[in-house]
Amino acid sequence: MSDPCIICVAITGSVARKENNPAVPITVSEQIESTHAAFEAGAAIAHCHVRNDDETPTSDPDRFAALKEGLEKHCPGMIVQLSTGGRSGAGKARGGMLPLRPDMASLSVGSNNFPTRVYENPPDLVDWLAEEMRTHDIKPEIEAFDLSHIVQAAKMADDGRLKTPLHVQFVMGVKNAMPADERIFDFYIETLDRFAPDAQWCGAGIGPNQLTVNEWCIAKGGHTRTGMEDNVRLDRDTLAPSNAALVQRAAELCEKHGRPVATWRQARQILGLRDVA
Repeated sequence: MSDPCIICVAITGSVARKENNPAVPITVSEQIESTHAAFEAGAAIAHCHVRNDDETPTSDPDRFAALKEGLEKHCPGMIVQLSTGGRSGAGKARGGMLPLRPDMASLSVGSNNFPTRVYENPPDLVDWLAEEMRTHDIKPEIEAFDLSHIVQAAKMADDGRLKTPLHVQFVMGVKNAMPADERIFDFYIETLDRFAPDAQWCGAGIGPNQLTVNEWCIAKGGHTRTGMEDNVRLDRDTLAPSNAALVQRAAELCEKHGRPVATWRQARQILGLRDVA
């Protein structure tokens, strides 16, 4: 198999703090520096959250704007993907950054359990976020925490609420949601291929599942996500020194399985994104 593999780096997220790993980038300048190193290591997509000064999550459009501007300056060509996740805000505030017109944005199309709460994605909010992404020419990355999310995304594509081809990320290993189980993973791929045969897919494994899911994705012909949002360790005893170190580990798996790491130009072409100079 020689198809290029897109590596996405989820640089910060909404949960990990400096107390968990001092290398977690919190400020906009830290995130830009960390993403630049990950970009140099092979990441073609930056999945982005922003934080307040006290490290709590936020959906502040001004902070997203500063981060997006810095990434476009220091990581030219890299695909910028902004999060509309529910840990950072409520209701339409979750999409307040979409007028910035990033290349991509995350979109969860259904609700599910998280470790200590319900991750609520009511249909009216999902439809509004999808409409905003269409309005601003933003490609959604469908975050599938459950099998039903794959089916719902395909339905939304069929009735025109989502542009095709879809790009779907299988999220596995969140406590109280879908476990990192290879037979389930294979069924995810089979189901997506049945409902949306032209879709691209990737996978994210949470915590110690990250490396396992990285390898499944690469070996089975998909794309993959790594980074400190999902996992702050190299192994049980070793903190990851950087996002770049996690990207490098994924790149080594690509080499192991004979898959070239996609350049940002290749990633844009694969995902049907607008080119940049």
